[in-house]
Amino acid sequence: MRMVFGLVLLLGLALAGFAVYMAKGYVDSYQAKLEAERAARAQIVPTVEVFVATRQIKYGEEIRPEDVRLTKWPEDSLPEGVFRTTEELFPKGEGVPRRATRQFEKHEPILAVKVTEPGKIVGITSRLSKGMRAFAIKVDATSGVSGFLRPGDVVDVYWTGRALDQEVTKLIVSGLKLIAVDQQTDSDVSTASIARTVTVEVTPEQVAALAQAQATGRLSLSLVGNAEDIFSGKIEIDQDNLLGIRRETVVESAPEKVCTIRTRKGGEMVEVEIKCPD
Repeated sequence: MRMVFGLVLLLGLALAGFAVYMAKGYVDSYQAKLEAERAARAQIVPTVEVFVATRQIKYGEEIRPEDVRLTKWPEDSLPEGVFRTTEELFPKGEGVPRRATRQFEKHEPILAVKVTEPGKIVGITSRLSKGMRAFAIKVDATSGVSGFLRPGDVVDVYWTGRALDQEVTKLIVSGLKLIAVDQQTDSDVSTASIARTVTVEVTPEQVAALAQAQATGRLSLSLVGNAEDIFSGKIEIDQDNLLGIRRETVVESAPEKVCTIRTRKGGEMVEVEIKCPD
């Protein structure tokens, strides 16, 4: 009887120990899952819904309701100018769409700087800033940077002509934005082509300066890098500067004053030099 009692006691202790072990494992597993959930919640980023393109939208195409959809976007990295409601994107109704002024890729947010106002067509006027004007400059393969200019690029304009009886090249306007190359205003064009005219965005005063320069000499463009600041200094090179010629000014001295008197010797009149009176 005592042996049976001992066996039952041992079995009970074993079952109790196993139960404690299982309970501890369950608690540990629950705590691990709870910690993982807390960590996942800490990594959740607040989002807002914005309109993105459902397909590639090319330059000049209309943006219609079927071309966009709402998607969640991280709130702390929201691009400037996004559209969050249908009323913002189509304020005049779905029948008056906007147009793309730059190409959109699929899932790219629709931004205000890349679309026209509702009902407006894509053209030069839609790219002009307030108070600015469009001015066309004639170019060729040499003056137009070998055809590598695209709308949106920034250029400096140099004038070459005659001044003071010699050829002079001078920087006349810097930091001009190109808004069109020939009749093309799409900045997403990647192929090089030789343009005949480029259109720049300028102030009314710069229009007058460029018109005078184009009428009196040759204009050349210099492409400015994306990371460069606008240069505001003076650049002017003439033939003497280019060749390193230094011209010396020759001062001609006044001829020495000569005084004479006339005297008669016999039947002849003779001039005789004398000291000039002070």
